[in-house]
Amino acid sequence: MITNTGWHNGERVRDVFIHIRIRKDKIWIEEDGTEDGTATELLRLGVPREDIVLAFHPPQLRHLTEFANV
Repeated sequence: MITNTGWHNGERVRDVFIHIRIRKDKIWIEEDGTEDGTATELLRLGVPREDIVLAFHPPQLRHLTEFANV
């Protein structure tokens, strides 16, 4: 997990930039604030689509993606 934590204009800032976890032999992308997309980078590195879960999509819509439907 990569977060942005600190202070801005006197207020506390806590944002999750990237949140990835490994669960049941799959890579679950929970949050992705990158410009090109973490899934795109994983594919470029040779990770199969069926091993990547776009967990930021609701479970009932994941079948509409080209990635794992878990």
